[in-house]
Amino acid sequence: MNTAIIYRLLTMVLLALAGGFLLCGGVGLLNGETFADRGPRAFGIAIAISLALALLAHWIGRQGTPKLFRREALCAIGISWLLATLVGAIPYLLIVADCEIADAIFESCSGLTTTGATAFSNFHEFPDSLLFWRSLSQWAGGLGVVVFFVAILSSLGAGAKILFSNESSGASSDFKQGRVQQGAFHLLLYYLVLTGACLLSYRFGGMDWFQAVNHAMTTVATGGFSTEATSFEHFNSPLLEWIAIFFMVLSATTFVLVIRMLRGRIAKRSSFSEVFWFYGFLLVSVGLLTVYLVELDGTLPDGDMIRTAAFQATSIMTTTGYASADFDAWLPPAKMLLIILMFVGGCSGSTAGGIKIVRVVIALRAVFRSIIHSFRSNVTLPVRMGGRLLNESAIQSVVIFLLLMISLQIFSMLFVSATEPHLSFIGVFSSVQSTLFNIGPGFDAVGPTENFHFLRGITKLYLCLLMILGRLELYAVLVLFAPSLWKRYS
Repeated sequence: MNTAIIYRLLTMVLLALAGGFLLCGGVGLLNGETFADRGPRAFGIAIAISLALALLAHWIGRQGTPKLFRREALCAIGISWLLATLVGAIPYLLIVADCEIADAIFESCSGLTTTGATAFSNFHEFPDSLLFWRSLSQWAGGLGVVVFFVAILSSLGAGAKILFSNESSGASSDFKQGRVQQGAFHLLLYYLVLTGACLLSYRFGGMDWFQAVNHAMTTVATGGFSTEATSFEHFNSPLLEWIAIFFMVLSATTFVLVIRMLRGRIAKRSSFSEVFWFYGFLLVSVGLLTVYLVELDGTLPDGDMIRTAAFQATSIMTTTGYASADFDAWLPPAKMLLIILMFVGGCSGSTAGGIKIVRVVIALRAVFRSIIHSFRSNVTLPVRMGGRLLNESAIQSVVIFLLLMISLQIFSMLFVSATEPHLSFIGVFSSVQSTLFNIGPGFDAVGPTENFHFLRGITKLYLCLLMILGRLELYAVLVLFAPSLWKRYS
């Protein structure tokens, strides 16, 4: 294990966190906070701690070789997210009165993993500097801290490809001729432009500048943190909800495909396969939710009903987690549909969570092939996705990933039910589902109008682990527990 390169990457993570804390402190001062208030002082302490840790990490890794292999990349990514979660919890501990350590870590982890679940019932009373940190952490976590570094640091060389392909949900092969750093830079540029467009849309749609900036960051990141206690229901604005729907869908669409279209490179129709499935699944879900709302209200469908169905279906499937209504009060079929949407998620290579629609499609096609083979064993049925023929290894990796996620969910339900015996089955199920798939709100005790504060500390810490596992798609964290990973580098 070449630990030196890992420490050097951790130095970059800590410096980025220090820069974020500095920005949050500045926002607080601009919005009327003073150095006598908790906010600026807390962020000053957080900056000092981050810089001290960065200097320590740099000193430890100063004499190592710059070689970065796959195991170092996986290790660096997993440790980076764990470290960022702990350091990111410092402002909550210093600012929020009587803040428990588990609550601070939970909130920090929920932000960086773009989950959007909260452990605080009074977050809307936080000072502006802390509210901005909640949103900024989601914005940074949306595209991934490591992707930012790949776009900026040329010193990684060939290691950039390994980092990018392991941190992001898109493969580095999406960029031709191996120009991964340039491709990551285009992703970052697109992310910035998309955020700016969302910000201006919200501002001219009725939000003030502070609300627009915060909601733009959490919308594009598909994170779902809001500055308001009742999320989008607070604004009572059809226009703002349609704006949110548009940008949530765009943020859950494969970034590389959109970038190529914007640059005039029209891809083959087969390249849109995953996107077609995503939009088709979403449209069908909106239609079904509208029908369920008609049954619930007993009235004919109108514009408000369709908008509510579209907003919640989009928010859940893109794993953003905004709420414009209390969907926990909807009919059981509507809740079941939302649970399915939580599981499916958005497109690969986007900021959305879930298992990704591409894996669902590949698994369904593999199942269909197995059914055909049961009575026509000599027939060769290739499995294709995005115009490419998938080999057996690729199909097997998808199936194994799905089995791992389902197994992890079952084990986690057993764990949470043991630590929280008062929770109902649906409460246990949705608390695990909403954190593992980075959704945010769930049902019952952790519904859209509730929070996770009442859970025990050990439960919240375990749910933090689930958030990171879901955000990094398991392997970058699981490999940390493999003894062979830590063998000495040679």
